[in-house]
Amino acid sequence: MTTGLWIIVDHVVALLSVAAWFAAGVSLALRRTRLALAAGAAAVLVTLVRVVTVAILAGRGWWFVQEKVLLGLPLLGAAGAAAVLLAGPQLLATRRGRAAGGSARGVVSVLTAGYAALAGLVVTLLVGYPLTLSTALITISLVGVGALLTARVVALPAEKAADTGVAQAPVGRRPISRRRFLGWTGGAVVVTAAGAGAGLSFLPAESVTTGGGRGRSSRSAVSVADLRGSGSPASGGTVRRHVLTAKKATVRLPSGREIDAWTYNGEVPGPAITATQGDLLEVRLRNTDIEGGVTLHWHGYDVPCGEDGAPGVTQLTVAPGEEFVYRFRADQVGTYWYHTHHASHVGVHKGLYGTLVVTPRGGPRADAHSAAEQVDLALPVHTFDGTVVIAGSDGQTQHSAPPGAPVRLRLINTDSDPHRIVLAGTPFRVVAVDGRDLNRPGEVRDVGLRLPAGGRYDLVFLMPDTPVALVVDDDRDGGLRLRPQGDAPAEARIEDTSGLPELDLLRYGTPAAVSFDTRNADRHFTMVLDRGVALVDGRPAYAQTVNGRGHPAIPDQLVVEGDVVRFTVVNRSLETHPWHLHGHPVLILSRDGTPSTGSPLWVDTFDVRPGQTWEVAFRATNPGIWMNHCHNLPHAHQGMMLRLRYDGVTTPFGGSHGGGPGHGH
Repeated sequence: MTTGLWIIVDHVVALLSVAAWFAAGVSLALRRTRLALAAGAAAVLVTLVRVVTVAILAGRGWWFVQEKVLLGLPLLGAAGAAAVLLAGPQLLATRRGRAAGGSARGVVSVLTAGYAALAGLVVTLLVGYPLTLSTALITISLVGVGALLTARVVALPAEKAADTGVAQAPVGRRPISRRRFLGWTGGAVVVTAAGAGAGLSFLPAESVTTGGGRGRSSRSAVSVADLRGSGSPASGGTVRRHVLTAKKATVRLPSGREIDAWTYNGEVPGPAITATQGDLLEVRLRNTDIEGGVTLHWHGYDVPCGEDGAPGVTQLTVAPGEEFVYRFRADQVGTYWYHTHHASHVGVHKGLYGTLVVTPRGGPRADAHSAAEQVDLALPVHTFDGTVVIAGSDGQTQHSAPPGAPVRLRLINTDSDPHRIVLAGTPFRVVAVDGRDLNRPGEVRDVGLRLPAGGRYDLVFLMPDTPVALVVDDDRDGGLRLRPQGDAPAEARIEDTSGLPELDLLRYGTPAAVSFDTRNADRHFTMVLDRGVALVDGRPAYAQTVNGRGHPAIPDQLVVEGDVVRFTVVNRSLETHPWHLHGHPVLILSRDGTPSTGSPLWVDTFDVRPGQTWEVAFRATNPGIWMNHCHNLPHAHQGMMLRLRYDGVTTPFGGSHGGGPGHGH
């Protein structure tokens, strides 16, 4: 069973524990002795089962159980043991007819166990990782206050308790007076306040974390504004100039459906940008009427930092009536895409995206006839209000190809959720992932491909003399149909693809040497992804968190040029987080402790599913300040975003135009 499933099982067991302890306490208060005894026995049993689920999760990683092992289980264990010792003998005696029922002390002890079980679950769901001293002290204090309130309620004078039918204090035992109650609760409040104050002393004093490497140096500062692209193409290259104008428009899809979109040049997707390796790209971005502003981020392309399009970090947002020119040399071959990085959870969803494809220069040339027959399609997949649109077309798209012609399908996921892709009707190879070629990929067929948010796969095959179907999310009526040239549009029904196994890219292709030693990293950062209460842009929210914090309160990750950097990315939540680092591809080392054994897998976006732990590494060779975030764009907007900062690099743009990094997603 996967770690994600064990997390769900543990949550269910924890919830059952809360219900069982409260059922036992309420039954005891109402003198339903038999029901209280059964519920109490169930509570003890479920608590023991919880110990087992936590032990199993502990075997998957300390990140999944820290607050359970250090706070939740000890607190519940102590309260549960007290409940068994105080209420158990009386319940058993009552069951045998030797007592009249549970005492107020027994009721309080059992309900306190319920409070402890509830507190542990709440800490897991609202606080998560890491557990702090303030959280522990506040939780213990609140359970204590709950016990005192319960004692105050159930320890009523005998004459009032007789009317209510609620268990009362034993004869001769003095009920809790108001003065004693206020004194005890006041003490609990003091402890809680002390806990909060103690927790503040544990907050990091620095705004950066060093990952075990050296800290900030006294080197001269370099501004991201000075880290701009080349002013000339490579030898044999040319300057390719584009103007992209961001504006609102009504776009009509091939089906006739109209959508109110945010567009580049009135198109969805925006104009396709292509280049040959070594060309200089010069893209002028203008904004007509997108009120909040726009930028261009070149997703997966390792541009100089000043061209990265991160508002409040590498530039100001481009407001209506303004423009910004991006300039960089297209030295990196492959399939990429561009999109706004300002409020992108809105802008990209509404249509501010397009494709970037760079082809090699000076490679082997096919003869003119075969070159004319090649089919090379860039296929961005996007969803508008539940309708999947592929390269601007909804419904089913038809495309012809001569039998025997080489076909390359460049799949680009521009959504915030993964897509399942199946190529039916032909064997194929996945030759590139996120623009980077795989080493000797083998031919496969009848498999599913999980395409992460922001990710790209390049599929190649020779066109057969029968139709080929590209099926997205198991929708056999939509997608793309390739048919032999001259044939009528294909009407053949595609078989069900939902049961096909998923291709594991960590075991695909042939191993090869990499350019640095991944075992001896200069810095190692751990990012634990979760949900919890945190500050996002200075406001409290139920946030998407990294190490218990929301953007921009997450410390920057400090690196030095030339460092080998290792990331451990852990997902404690029940949602998938496609992780994306700007400016650098990362090498996948392992998933859930299992090493990657196929082709070296260099990616810029990788799906961290619930309960998964990924190890990746890269060499820091592109100075700047780089966003490092979840590419489920609403998650990034809700706090799951931080920065990787090179030592000595600064930005003059923070907070300007309302486009600080806290607003970028």
